Amino acid sequence: MKLKQQQRGMTFLGLLIVGILLAFAGVTLARMVPTYIEFLAVQKAVQKASAGTTVAEVRGLFDKAAQIDDITSISGKDLEVGKQGDRVVVSFNYTREMPLMGPAYLVMKYAGSSE
Repeated sequence: MKLKQQQRGMTFLGLLIVGILLAFAGVTLARMVPTYIEFLAVQKAVQKASAGTTVAEVRGLFDKAAQIDDITSISGKDLEVGKQGDRVVVSFNYTREMPLMGPAYLVMKYAGSSE
Protein backbone atom coordinates (compact mmCIF):
# COMPACT_ATOMS: atom_id res chain seq x y z
CA MET A 1 0.00 0.00 0.00
CA LYS A 2 1.34 3.44 -0.97
CA LEU A 3 1.50 6.10 1.70
CA LYS A 4 0.14 9.52 0.87
CA GLN A 5 2.86 12.12 0.50
CA GLN A 6 2.63 14.99 2.90
CA GLN A 7 1.18 18.03 1.18
CA ARG A 8 3.27 21.16 1.08
CA GLY A 9 2.20 24.69 0.52
CA MET A 10 0.61 27.66 2.15
CA THR A 11 -2.67 27.59 4.00
CA PHE A 12 -5.41 30.08 3.24
CA LEU A 13 -4.72 31.90 6.51
CA GLY A 14 -1.01 32.14 5.66
CA LEU A 15 -1.85 33.47 2.19
CA LEU A 16 -4.20 36.03 3.73
CA ILE A 17 -1.53 37.26 6.17
CA VAL A 18 1.09 37.54 3.41
CA GLY A 19 -1.41 39.42 1.25
CA ILE A 20 -2.21 41.88 4.04
CA LEU A 21 1.50 42.50 4.71
CA LEU A 22 2.21 43.06 1.00
CA ALA A 23 -0.74 45.46 0.72
CA PHE A 24 0.46 47.42 3.78
CA ALA A 25 3.99 47.59 2.35
CA GLY A 26 2.63 48.74 -1.01
CA VAL A 27 0.51 51.50 0.51
CA THR A 28 3.43 52.68 2.65
CA LEU A 29 5.76 52.71 -0.36
CA ALA A 30 3.18 54.60 -2.41
CA ARG A 31 3.10 57.28 0.29
CA MET A 32 6.91 57.46 0.55
CA VAL A 33 7.68 57.88 -3.15
CA PRO A 34 6.21 61.42 -3.50
CA THR A 35 8.27 62.67 -0.55
CA TYR A 36 11.44 61.28 -2.12
CA ILE A 37 10.57 62.89 -5.47
CA GLU A 38 10.06 66.18 -3.64
CA PHE A 39 13.47 65.72 -1.96
CA LEU A 40 15.07 65.36 -5.40
CA ALA A 41 13.30 68.55 -6.50
CA VAL A 42 14.61 70.34 -3.38
CA GLN A 43 18.15 69.24 -4.20
CA LYS A 44 17.78 70.54 -7.74
CA ALA A 45 16.37 73.85 -6.50
CA VAL A 46 19.23 74.21 -3.98
CA GLN A 47 21.76 73.69 -6.78
CA LYS A 48 20.06 76.46 -8.80
CA ALA A 49 19.86 78.74 -5.76
CA SER A 50 23.56 78.39 -4.99
CA ALA A 51 24.25 80.54 -8.06
CA GLY A 52 23.10 83.58 -6.06
CA THR A 53 25.60 85.90 -4.41
CA THR A 54 23.64 87.21 -1.41
CA VAL A 55 21.46 85.42 1.13
CA ALA A 56 18.34 87.22 -0.09
CA GLU A 57 19.10 86.35 -3.70
CA VAL A 58 19.72 82.68 -2.85
CA ARG A 59 16.43 82.45 -0.96
CA GLY A 60 14.58 84.23 -3.77
CA LEU A 61 16.02 81.86 -6.39
CA PHE A 62 15.03 78.87 -4.27
CA ASP A 63 11.49 80.17 -3.76
CA LYS A 64 11.07 80.66 -7.52
CA ALA A 65 12.30 77.13 -8.22
CA ALA A 66 10.11 75.78 -5.40
CA GLN A 67 7.07 77.44 -6.93
CA ILE A 68 7.79 75.85 -10.31
CA ASP A 69 8.48 72.37 -8.89
CA ASP A 70 5.63 72.54 -6.34
CA ILE A 71 7.85 72.17 -3.26
CA THR A 72 5.80 72.62 -0.09
CA SER A 73 7.94 71.02 2.64
CA ILE A 74 10.59 73.72 2.79
CA SER A 75 10.91 77.35 1.79
CA GLY A 76 13.75 79.78 1.18
CA LYS A 77 13.71 81.01 4.78
CA ASP A 78 14.50 77.47 5.98
CA LEU A 79 17.77 77.29 4.05
CA GLU A 80 21.17 77.70 5.66
CA VAL A 81 23.36 79.86 3.45
CA GLY A 82 27.11 80.15 3.96
CA LYS A 83 30.36 80.64 2.09
CA GLN A 84 33.14 78.18 1.57
CA GLY A 85 36.03 79.99 -0.05
CA ASP A 86 34.58 81.82 -3.04
CA ARG A 87 31.52 79.56 -3.38
CA VAL A 88 28.09 79.98 -1.83
CA VAL A 89 27.04 76.80 -0.02
CA VAL A 90 23.34 76.23 0.58
CA SER A 91 22.20 73.44 2.91
CA PHE A 92 18.84 72.23 4.10
CA ASN A 93 17.38 69.87 6.67
CA TYR A 94 13.72 68.94 7.11
CA THR A 95 11.47 66.06 8.17
CA ARG A 96 8.24 64.65 6.79
CA GLU A 97 5.81 62.69 8.95
CA MET A 98 3.31 60.27 7.45
CA PRO A 99 0.61 58.74 9.65
CA LEU A 100 0.49 54.96 9.32
CA MET A 101 -2.29 53.93 11.69
CA GLY A 102 -3.42 55.19 15.05
CA PRO A 103 -0.53 56.83 16.89
CA ALA A 104 2.14 55.31 14.58
CA TYR A 105 3.98 57.63 12.19
CA LEU A 106 6.69 57.10 9.61
CA VAL A 107 9.26 59.90 9.92
CA MET A 108 11.45 60.69 6.93
CA LYS A 109 14.45 62.96 7.57
CA TYR A 110 15.95 64.70 4.57
CA ALA A 111 19.18 66.72 4.47
CA GLY A 112 21.51 67.93 1.78
CA SER A 113 23.65 70.77 0.49
CA SER A 114 24.88 72.32 -2.73
CA GLU A 115 28.49 71.16 -2.22
